[in-house]
Amino acid sequence: MPPVTLPQYQAASPSKADLDYVDLPTIDLAKYESAENRVLLATQIRDALLTHGFFYVVGHGYRQSEARMFNIADIPFAGVSDEEKQVHTGAIKQTGSYQGYKLRRYWHIDNGVYDEIERYNINRDITKRGHPEAIRPFLPEIKEFGKFNHFNVLHPILRLIALSLELPEDALVNIHNYDAIGETYPHTAEEEAKTNNVWFKGHTDVGSVSILWSQPVAALQILSKDGRWRWVKHIDNALVVNAGDALDFLTGGYYKGTVHRVVQPPPDQQGYTRLGVFYFVLPDDHTRLIPMRESPLLQRVGINPRCEDSVAPTMEQWRRGRTSAYGQNDLRHGQEKGVEEEVINGVIVKHWN
Repeated sequence: MPPVTLPQYQAASPSKADLDYVDLPTIDLAKYESAENRVLLATQIRDALLTHGFFYVVGHGYRQSEARMFNIADIPFAGVSDEEKQVHTGAIKQTGSYQGYKLRRYWHIDNGVYDEIERYNINRDITKRGHPEAIRPFLPEIKEFGKFNHFNVLHPILRLIALSLELPEDALVNIHNYDAIGETYPHTAEEEAKTNNVWFKGHTDVGSVSILWSQPVAALQILSKDGRWRWVKHIDNALVVNAGDALDFLTGGYYKGTVHRVVQPPPDQQGYTRLGVFYFVLPDDHTRLIPMRESPLLQRVGINPRCEDSVAPTMEQWRRGRTSAYGQNDLRHGQEKGVEEEVINGVIVKHWN
């Protein structure tokens, strides 16, 4: 059966602004099949996670049109009425799950200003809940795209991270099962001034790694070790990968969740919508988030757990706690300048404002 015809999403041209870009390393998965190359790639990933917590992935082998997936990704926003979006809105605070729509103005950013970020989240099991009518013809493609991300991108990355920790290659793959239970409009000028042009304050992701298909609107920034926010540059058909909380827990703080934020794009892109295609990765819900103490490397460098093993949350407890609270709780001022804090499952979570 030929692909279903769909409207074309008009992407922005890359910005010509003189931005302070971070120099991220690139992992070429085309070299993955060789055992010798995997050792080299594991070293590259270790250095990338220790230095930036972010890296690009190329050579992933996705053979379908990348532009087509962005066309499909635009349907839940441009092709669904506000009334139908309300029907499929997720009960985020009540369930601790992002499944369905996260509509605009749900998260509080700062000074009484709420976000303008709209999301539509689909579980790997596309039958888990209903979907807007306009999306239904494309669900088989979305499912196959999810499988590609899981088996052709995620699993090689997890195996390389395991090798970097001197663990068996499948140590992390075994707790990231595909079939397991788990999750996987501009502001006004006045509002921009109140939030210092921040659309999504500095945070770490909930899961182990996040996979973003690179897109041209510049807005994603990383907090560098020198305390400066730097922009992530767009590379055609590359993936932008970062570490999250779960990897921080599992490695005893060796690979820390990476602090990043989303800000107003540069002037030459402010008339465009920033459309993102993500694959957020979480360990299986039952996984207890305790350090992998069997790692020879972690034994040598030392383990700094975020909490005692006896009270460590499961992945389900952590994702539900953080998802329910984000943008809804009152935050307290932390000891660091510009940092706010909250406590989730007995663990301090920081937000960089």
